[in-house]
Amino acid sequence: MAQILQSLLKTVIAGVVLLVLILIVETSVSGQAIPFSHAWGTFVMRWLHVTAGVMWIGLLWYFNFVQIPSMPSIPDEQKPAISKVIAPTALFWFRYAALATVITGLLVAWMQGYLVLALTLQPGVVAIGLGMWIALIMAFNVWFIIWPNQKKALGIVVVEAPEKAKAARTAMLTSRINTMLSISMLYMMVAQQNAGL
Repeated sequence: MAQILQSLLKTVIAGVVLLVLILIVETSVSGQAIPFSHAWGTFVMRWLHVTAGVMWIGLLWYFNFVQIPSMPSIPDEQKPAISKVIAPTALFWFRYAALATVITGLLVAWMQGYLVLALTLQPGVVAIGLGMWIALIMAFNVWFIIWPNQKKALGIVVVEAPEKAKAARTAMLTSRINTMLSISMLYMMVAQQNAGL
């Protein structure tokens, strides 16, 4: 087991295998086979959407609740470990989780037949529509404001010190905007199906 858990890829594969085994047991106990239908496909897409969203918002909150507040207390000689190793890797997963969340969310809405209705904020799907628009704004911020400025702040793109400091501040403030928006976005996403808004 330790050999599996020492590798992230093997751990993820083991998680998928465990899920398949649980599904086999569940279908054996319940006596109902998995209904490979449009509804089941939509459910799987929603599961992928939630999984990607957990990674995206989890990393957003990690940056804002852990990394940014902790940086002033980290000794200067240790900061390169964050800026050269941890932050670039976290930002890779952050931006691609945002992309995957948006794509799978749009696919769920399309598969369920409410994509255009939600994006145009029609009655009956206003909550999910607002959640989708907020998520789209947040994803735009990730790809077109946070990431370009983080590249400068982390030295991936070399700029002069004043521009580097300005880029770091812009990235941080935009990340804080996304944290603020995430609260409403998550509420709207959950409210649509659970509160009937």
